Amino acid sequence: MSKSAAHRIVDHLAPLLALAPVTRRPGPDTVLIVDGTLVPTHDRSVSASSKNYRYSVNRQVVIDADTCLVVAVGWPVPGSYNDCTAFGDSGLDRACRGANVMADGGYQGNPGVIMPYQKPRDGAELPEWKQRRNTVHKRVRARIEYAFAHMKTWAILRNCRHKRSGVQHATRGIALMRNLTMTV
Repeated sequence: MSKSAAHRIVDHLAPLLALAPVTRRPGPDTVLIVDGTLVPTHDRSVSASSKNYRYSVNRQVVIDADTCLVVAVGWPVPGSYNDCTAFGDSGLDRACRGANVMADGGYQGNPGVIMPYQKPRDGAELPEWKQRRNTVHKRVRARIEYAFAHMKTWAILRNCRHKRSGVQHATRGIALMRNLTMTV
């Protein structure tokens, strides 16, 4: 399928396919995984030059750790924002309130986010129990990387030509289609 055909289809169907907002709050025993990815876009009103030297938006996505289904997609923020800032500015911090949220080391400063242990500043090695927990953390958190890889197989997320809220509709529509393919 060509980019222009995908653009026309998503432009027409995106508002209809967009993920429904989370209506129930996650419980205290729910584990969510959050991460961000850069989506190149042509709309310079919502994007900024980022570390890949392209105009991109930072897309924050939250998945359920048990089912690997996308729970929420944050609003696009400029690609120059780091993950810690984008998590709050995209609105996902409010959507994840009440649940255990796992993230990588880029989310320092966000209260309630479970991150891996870092090496001490004095250069000493981590204790064995911290290394084991980091290993488990990485295995669980890898699920969101698989989700991003699956979502980015759609050409529209590799080079989004939408303006204004079209980036949001495209990402939410692709997340919904991913959830549908995983449940069927």
